[in-house]
Amino acid sequence: MKIATFNVNGIKSRLPRLLEYLAEAEPDVVCLQELKTSDETFPAADIEVAGYGAIWHGQKGFNGVAILAKGQVPIETRRGLPDDPDPSHSRYLEGAIDGVIVASIYLPNGNPQPGPKFDYKLAWFDRLLDHAAHLFAAEVPVVLAGDYNVIPASTHDDTFSVRAMASDALLQPESQAAFRRMKAAGWTDGLRVRQPRGALYTFWDYQAGAWQRDAGFRIDHLMLSPAAADRLVDSGVDKHVRGREKASDHVPAWVVLG
Repeated sequence: MKIATFNVNGIKSRLPRLLEYLAEAEPDVVCLQELKTSDETFPAADIEVAGYGAIWHGQKGFNGVAILAKGQVPIETRRGLPDDPDPSHSRYLEGAIDGVIVASIYLPNGNPQPGPKFDYKLAWFDRLLDHAAHLFAAEVPVVLAGDYNVIPASTHDDTFSVRAMASDALLQPESQAAFRRMKAAGWTDGLRVRQPRGALYTFWDYQAGAWQRDAGFRIDHLMLSPAAADRLVDSGVDKHVRGREKASDHVPAWVVLG
């Protein structure tokens, strides 16, 4: 089972790129973030024509998450986090596909920091860790996939420049500490299993020629429960997608479970 995560940065404007990706990569499951569209305007019909069923949690103009499954509609198991600090934001959607629990996550950005937006980011991550603990205890295959808005390590492996990102909420010690707590609780960073060292980026800004300079960083992650990690056979990042016309500023990242 190939499970991908892809922040599309507006599903209406990126729909051709998404459909192109589905046809080329043929993932079994795709978690989408930053739909930036309401539930009513989600392009379910176009996705169905491409061979995928979908569940979605939209929000007009902001946020929004979805899960697509090839040849079937995911069974929704949760919409929104328990005790979400701000349930008006559409940031979490969870479903079951062929015995695997998959969540699409869009963690708050947190900028500017310090301030209320950064506090919200950390509070939301705390709620995610609480819910993840319940999923972990079920001892079933779980993949928590999405845009975490956290650069895990202050090294060139995860960011083009520690200096350039030093004041950004994505690289703050508190953000990284939350990510480390997730790993310490037993969740596996699916991308780093296959590439433990070296630059591995999932995002390149539209500004200052970031793509052309390869000035990227890694904020899209697929975290695996032990039952999922035991089945991991491959993972990667489809970097070439970023170079296409009218591309998202993120690229798909994925794992394959045997």
